[in-house]
Amino acid sequence: MAVGILIVSHPGTGTPLLDAARRLLGGLPLATEAFEANWDGDADSLLPAASAALRRVDGGDGVLMLVDLYGATPSRLAEKLSRLGTPSHRISGLSLPMLLRVQNYPEQDLDELCRTAAAGARNGVVINDA
Repeated sequence: MAVGILIVSHPGTGTPLLDAARRLLGGLPLATEAFEANWDGDADSLLPAASAALRRVDGGDGVLMLVDLYGATPSRLAEKLSRLGTPSHRISGLSLPMLLRVQNYPEQDLDELCRTAAAGARNGVVINDA
């Protein structure tokens, strides 16, 4: 079993990042899906479809939700998902380095993978004009 990854984002954000990760890695070792919350949707109305996505990626060891923007609709939706009973963690600030990093450590448990995601995001920010 392994941790599943659910990207929860605004439209046009999660799916392209997921496509890029698949292209760069030649496939993904962790069950991963993007759920894009439509612009005029609210967390309550999106919950059934998002819950179905969460169940699809849950391999039994929990789900790490990678959220694009803290406090926005995708973040509120992820918060609601976290209360449905599936072991999960949420981390905001979604980036390609974050997504790639978690895919490189499929053996990690949910807690460790959450820390790895945060490290991937932090280490993916490089000022290179100095």
